[in-house]
Amino acid sequence: KKDIPAANFITHEVHCSRYVAVCQLCKEAIPKSEMKNHIESEHVEVTCKCRMKMENRLLEEHKVSACPLRPGLCQYCEIQLPFKELLDHEIYCGARTETCDRCNRRIMLKDLKEHPQVCG
Repeated sequence: KKDIPAANFITHEVHCSRYVAVCQLCKEAIPKSEMKNHIESEHVEVTCKCRMKMENRLLEEHKVSACPLRPGLCQYCEIQLPFKELLDHEIYCGARTETCDRCNRRIMLKDLKEHPQVCG
């Protein structure tokens, strides 16, 4: 999608009407010669490892941002877990304690960041 100079617009319009079509499924401009391949590769239904079904073109984004099986790192121990297990793990992990070097009290890992302001 670019600006077309007025002097070239008619030539551009003729070229596009002859060689380019709009995909009825995703509304993208696709060369007519590649339309069959586009539909077969981008719009075919696939199943993610989490068993969710979607078009192939949406799979990568799903794996990165929405899949419950995508990897996530625990903020306390940095172990990698499936995202759907991360919250329960962090509740458990954040409740573990360490001894503060300054006051010798046992502090939960989830409270370590704020502890220096109240320590002493």
